[in-house]
Amino acid sequence: MATFSKIITNALAGLSPRQRDVIVGRFGLEGDKEGETLATIGNRLHITRERVRQIENGAMATVAKNVKDHGETVALIAKVKGYIAGKGGIAGKDDVAAYAATLAKGANVAQLDFLSEASGSFLERHEDEDFSPIYMSGDKEWKAAKSFIEKWVGSLRSRRGQVFEGSYRTELASFTKENAVLSTTAENYLSLTKRIGKNPYGDEGLSDWAEISPKTVRDKIYLVLKKNGEPLHFESIARRINDVKFDDSRKALGPTVHNELIKDDRFVLVGRGMYGLREHGYEPGIAREVIARVLKEKGPLLAKDVVSHVTKQRFFKANTVVINLQNKALFEHLPDGRYRVRES
Repeated sequence: MATFSKIITNALAGLSPRQRDVIVGRFGLEGDKEGETLATIGNRLHITRERVRQIENGAMATVAKNVKDHGETVALIAKVKGYIAGKGGIAGKDDVAAYAATLAKGANVAQLDFLSEASGSFLERHEDEDFSPIYMSGDKEWKAAKSFIEKWVGSLRSRRGQVFEGSYRTELASFTKENAVLSTTAENYLSLTKRIGKNPYGDEGLSDWAEISPKTVRDKIYLVLKKNGEPLHFESIARRINDVKFDDSRKALGPTVHNELIKDDRFVLVGRGMYGLREHGYEPGIAREVIARVLKEKGPLLAKDVVSHVTKQRFFKANTVVINLQNKALFEHLPDGRYRVRES
């Protein structure tokens, strides 16, 4: 197996000490150092940025010829280029570096950046707020990937509810087919963008959704209750948040969780210290308020049916519901045994 150190040594052959210094510094080819800016190298060598640029340009002309004339390097670049093409013409830098390491020992991203610049066989794109660092076959492939991602993001925004209920994979398969993109290519595209994320429970969606990337304690409370499906005591919610291990390391405390629960009307107190989600059917209010709400919605009901409906919304004891139904000022007991809200 070839070694990348040999390939780099050959590429740098014939350079003057200063040219070699500039190229090694610019691309970070030695050790674990990052590439240096023109200004940093200029300050180190006591020359202007423009002079550093001139030295770099002259050196890269020699490097390009060395690369072109070296059969082992040409063969390696061809395989790397083919690997990127097989990914749909675009791939993450770390992914490509891992592949290159199977061809030549010691391969890393800095060296691939160097060969990309020297050969022009594939292009690189630096990391930004939306994308990881990328290698691509050309601008056409980059535009195709970006277009697919933007369309998928737009599609997700209009289907937030369905997607978070577990249909992400189904929706993606349908969308991929509609856009005539291979499923493997689509997965690769989406692995490159930071706009798609996954929460600790494995749910996928847009990274800016609170359900996917919860930032606040309130967001985490919502996600824990959403995934649990049933009410929890606020101390249990705090423990769940800490057990799940969200991206940040801040520990959730019971009192903090309780304070957030009482500030947000999405959360309903259903029992002593127990909270559930309003969207799960739980409603706030004291017993007589919940009973009145049920009877207005369902119409006259037998006592047992009132108990059944009310206890789905709040953790009241059956006797509590029955006792409240005896309030003649609020509820009327009909001859057939049913109850209704007394008309004022």
